[in-house]
Amino acid sequence: MFARAATLALLAILAAGQIEVAQAAPSVAAGVEEASVTRRSTAANPPLPLPPVPPRIAEGTDYDRCLAMLGNDPQGASNFAESWASSGGGNGATHCQALAQIELGNVADGAEMLEKLANASKAPDLARAAVYGEAVRSWLMANKPERAFDAATLALSLAPNDTDLLIDRAVAEISMEHYHDAIEDLDHAVAIEPRRAEAFVLRASAWRNLNNVEVAANDIEHALAINPDSAEALLERGILRQRTGDRAGAREDWQRAINLDPNSSTADLAEQDLALLDAGPKQ
Repeated sequence: MFARAATLALLAILAAGQIEVAQAAPSVAAGVEEASVTRRSTAANPPLPLPPVPPRIAEGTDYDRCLAMLGNDPQGASNFAESWASSGGGNGATHCQALAQIELGNVADGAEMLEKLANASKAPDLARAAVYGEAVRSWLMANKPERAFDAATLALSLAPNDTDLLIDRAVAEISMEHYHDAIEDLDHAVAIEPRRAEAFVLRASAWRNLNNVEVAANDIEHALAINPDSAEALLERGILRQRTGDRAGAREDWQRAINLDPNSSTADLAEQDLALLDAGPKQ
């Protein structure tokens, strides 16, 4: 499975808006699009997958050995999987090869392999859904939200109440600007797991993009009540505060997000917003 918290720390802000261009200084407005490209690029590259937890698509010592190589020696894992596949490695070899390709940077190739494996496998539904889920996150890494959406829909046909899959599909929907669909999936997710702070952050982002700032702010307060130290929630609340003219509150939230997780992409995005805030007209 991917590192869920770190992945969603990035994906929750796929739709996080820049400070309004009209409020930025003229010299900064020209750089907004560049910053936006940087943001999209960063969000498309969440952490690489680690060996999956059960339910797994295969079992056995060769499978465990191959998966164990992924973190430190992905090329070795790829070579092992290729050799193992030629001697009948089956699903296990294919799965390990797909994950190795992702680790090696061939993300779209790995995603394609994962999706084909989940399609063809005769494994139990939950194991196939887990592999589809890896394909979803890989397609998101490859900045192909349409493919991520399709894979998530297939996964949810097998595991309709899996909150991780619902959240992942919402990420794809938000990145495609299908905000109402994302809200529907996130409503389902929080009905099942009402303390999933990242789901509230994502839903707030969707509501903000629909210009419903009041409902978005309510979702962010829910997220922060669950996790007061959520850098992603603070980043989103800062955007909402800036939109309503609370520059001091926005600055406080963005700076706290940076302090909480200084080496993260969330911090990078907060720094971008702070720079735009500083360059804009003083109030």
